[in-house]
Amino acid sequence: MADCLGKNSWPELVGANGDEAAAAIEKENKYVDAIVLKEGTPVTKDFRCSRVWVWVDENGVVTRTPTIG
Repeated sequence: MADCLGKNSWPELVGANGDEAAAAIEKENKYVDAIVLKEGTPVTKDFRCSRVWVWVDENGVVTRTPTIG
């Protein structure tokens, strides 16, 4: 993560609405795309500075700290 540009972690968004969290992440770091996913969704394990997974529960609430990866 040290080589990635801009903010890389958003702990303050845990408990927020997933779509609103994704919008805030993209506003705070223009170098990333925030992708909202339900907990348990299979994802690729490769690391990308341009991606932030936003994990949400069945109610669309962020369940863990969004971070670059």
